[in-house]
Amino acid sequence: MVNPTCALCGQQAESEHLPLTWVTSMENGRRLVYCDRCARENVRSIESKLDSAWW
Repeated sequence: MVNPTCALCGQQAESEHLPLTWVTSMENGRRLVYCDRCARENVRSIESKLDSAWW
């Protein structure tokens, strides 16, 4: 299995399991994950359910 990769910065998780601090988002039918740093920087946009293209 492949290690999860952040959809914004490309950081990879250390194992194949998604870290608890990472965020999962469904956009246009795709499951995207964001690392803790990118999630913190964009938390308001994520909570507003804006597509990442608007960030």
